[in-house]
This record gives sequence, C-alpha cells and structure tokens, in this order.
Amino acid sequence: MLSTAWKYSQRYHGLLRHRKVNGLLHPRRQSYQTNGTDAPALPYGPGIPPPLKGIKILDLTRVLAGPTATMLLADLGADVIKVEEVTRGDDTRAWNPPSAPTSPNAPKESGHLPPESAYFLAVNRNKRSITVNFKKPEGLEILHRLVKHSDVLVENFVTGKLASMGLGWEDCRKLNPKLIYASITGYGQTGPYKNAAGYDVVVEAEAGLMHITGEPDGSPCKVGVAVTDIATGLYTHGAIMAALISRQQTGEGVWIDCNLFETQIAGLANIASNYLIAGSEASRHGTAHPSIVPYQVFPCKDGFLMIGAGNDRQFRMLADKVLDNSALGTDPKFSTNDARVANRKELVQIITEVLLRQDRDHWLQRFKGLGIPFGPINNIQQTFEHPQAIARQVTVEVEHGRSGKIKLVAPAVAYNGQKMTVRLPPPWLSEHTAEVLEELGYSNADIGRLRAQGTI
Repeated sequence: MLSTAWKYSQRYHGLLRHRKVNGLLHPRRQSYQTNGTDAPALPYGPGIPPPLKGIKILDLTRVLAGPTATMLLADLGADVIKVEEVTRGDDTRAWNPPSAPTSPNAPKESGHLPPESAYFLAVNRNKRSITVNFKKPEGLEILHRLVKHSDVLVENFVTGKLASMGLGWEDCRKLNPKLIYASITGYGQTGPYKNAAGYDVVVEAEAGLMHITGEPDGSPCKVGVAVTDIATGLYTHGAIMAALISRQQTGEGVWIDCNLFETQIAGLANIASNYLIAGSEASRHGTAHPSIVPYQVFPCKDGFLMIGAGNDRQFRMLADKVLDNSALGTDPKFSTNDARVANRKELVQIITEVLLRQDRDHWLQRFKGLGIPFGPINNIQQTFEHPQAIARQVTVEVEHGRSGKIKLVAPAVAYNGQKMTVRLPPPWLSEHTAEVLEELGYSNADIGRLRAQGTI
C-alpha cells in the first residue's frame, strides 16, 4: 500500500465528508470547478480516478518551484498539507497587488489577513494550510507527528537548514523509514555552491539561459516568467512519482535532490549539445532561430506575427501565397535554407517591408490553410480569449473561502478526455490548522493552548 496514513487521507478524500468543530461534526465545505455551464470541463471520455488518492504529502515549500511540484501532486488526488510560518505564511502571500477581493462573507477568523495575492493563488490549489512554528519544541513535535503519517515530504530550505532543526533527511528517516524526502535547492546538496540560496533570475543568468535570451545587439534578458523555478517544480513532481513507484518495489524511502542549477542546464537542450559535441558557443538571436530563416517575429501594421518557415517548400509557399512574390522563392540567394541563413539580414528586411503594409488580421487570413507555421503575438487577454483556450476550457472557477468566486488556470493535462477536478481552492493562511491537528490526535484544549503560545 502506498500510504502510511490511510485513515487520515481517506477522511480527507471523502469517506468522511465532515469536519469536527468544537466537538461537533459539520459538513466539510467542498469546492467544485465550474465553467459557466452544466457541462463537464471536457465533454468526452470517462477520465480516471485520482491516482494519488491516499497519499499524504507534507509540504514545507514556499514561493514557486516547490509549490508547483506539490500542486501537481495535489491535482492528482494527494492530500497536500502546506505548513506555513505562523504570522506571514508563504512569502508570496504578501506579493500584491494584484490580489483577489475579500468577500463580505469571509470567515471572521481570517479578518486580520491581507487580501489573497494573485501570485499565491496561482500555485496552491487543492492544498490545506496549517501554520506551525517548528522552532518551538511543541511545534517540532507537530511536524514529527506529520512526518510519521506522511508518504512524502517536500522542502526548499537552504541545504542543511532543516537538519539543524531536527527535520533533515536522517531525522525524518528514523521517524518514517518509508518516507520520500524531496529537497529543492538552488545548487544541490553537494559542491562548493551547496549553501547558496537559489533564485530563478540568478540561475537563469548563471546557468546559460540569460546569455541566449534577448536581441543580438541588446543586453541579456530574463524570460517573462520564472521558467527555471517552474521547470524545477516539474522535475521534482516527476521524481516524486518515480520514488513512489520505487518504494512499491523496495519498501524503502528515497531522498530526492532537485535543484535549479542542474534543471536549467538540462533545459539548455540543443544549445548544450551544440557546445558539448561541437564546441559551438551560443549567442542571442532574439526571436530568430540560429539555423532556420525565416523563423522569427515580424512586425505588421498594428502588431506582430511569429512566422516559422522551417523548410524550402514552406518558404516558397510563403513567398508565393502570402507575400505575392513567387520570384523570391526561386531566387538563388533565398531558395535554400543555407542560402537564407547566409542572406538573413536582406531577406528579413524584404519580408518586414511587405508585412508592414497591412494589419495583423489581414495577414492571419492570408496564412490560413497554407501549412506554414504562424501565429499572432497575443497579450494575456488575447491568450485567454483565444478560440482554442475557450474550447479547451483552460480556466476553472472555484469558490474561495475569503474571496468568493475566483478564476484559476485549470490543470493542463486530460486523462481519457477529462482533467482532474479542482477539489479545494487555494487555502487562506491557517485555514486547516485545527482540522489537521485533530486528525493527528490533538484535542480542542491542546489546540487552544498551542494557539495561545504562538506555536500555531
């Protein structure tokens, strides 16, 4: 059996759909995703049962990489208990504006909290929040109890920090030999940089990504979102799934070492291979491709288009059917990709001059049905209004305890035609502290005492 805490996770996942408050059982508030209609999120196929139902995850992460990993696990049905600092919580709770409005029906016990930041809401769906000061002995005892009842612990503290507090891999392994312990750091558990803090933008710079991002004659640029953090979260999610399978085979826990630095190097893909195989140093090309022309963003009268003519046939089609210049496709300077790369500057100028004569919609119509890769450069509003985004229902509406109805990006993967359900909205700070402690055997009197002394 995967779970070491079956009775607790089954209670959470619905075999007992009530919560105890002041000694009485009350219906547990559920969150149901909607899309504005009575139709399911994707109206075909049976979907699959939540594959991680019965798995309990102790989440000691904050900001982006760790929360991304644990959210993906929560989407698959895991019971993720997010442990936060008592007064402030996850750093991203304070990263506003923007934030969701606070509903007049918000619980009174949450009235002292700031509005729910959009950043926090983005990566914490399907989780429960508790606040614990585990620098205090009784707070550490709470964490130790959670470790005993958990399948997975995920943390992103600086290397060695949790070990100094009695929550390192060896400490937790003694409490629960089957525990999967996933550590996310900037640079890994060994090496001269092991104690350095990890920041996405710094690792983008240090691990090569920023060197290849930006215009050829401009400064290095960071990517518009924290892609190294997100990729590290994806790697961690995959590693945890692999460790769960490994535990089925061996019966033993695993210590997972994920870090931003190696994730980003792995993400260099062909750029890394070009250097390792041929000693070829990379450079910045803006939106252009170093080996294919035309393959970049072009301006038009009122916006921009991405065009990717990846072979000679596509280029001839572009010249003839879009640019109305069939001679361009047979010109020896441009008829082969090698020639187009050699004469890149001249060809880009020719294409740009033509496209600037008409607005974006005109060119979008000209490209349709030709088999040439193309697309508009959309802003975020246009992205969510894209016909494919609407058809695939990429957003989900949930009922948040403090903010009422809010929209989130839906899980990206469908199984047999159905996406996993968003069972719980992102939690407000400490929303589930009493609930989780009751599951661990703490009485109402214990919880009141721990709250009074600032342990929770």
